[in-house]
Amino acid sequence: MTKHQGRTTLVVMMKRLAIGLGVVTGGCVNVAAPDKPIVINLNISVTQEVVYRLDNEAKSLIKQNPGIF
Repeated sequence: MTKHQGRTTLVVMMKRLAIGLGVVTGGCVNVAAPDKPIVINLNISVTQEVVYRLDNEAKSLIKQNPGIF
């Protein structure tokens, strides 16, 4: 047996071993939905600043008619 044939045989044996282990451990993986619902608690504080600008004409209109609003 040459050096190249020995390496090829070793590679083939390792591949067979990996496939065999995959077949043996294939039944060990279970995927199932949880019994209880998943709860994600989000503590979020939302603050908003409202900035407004009045046109000069609107300002004078409000001053002339203070009961409009």
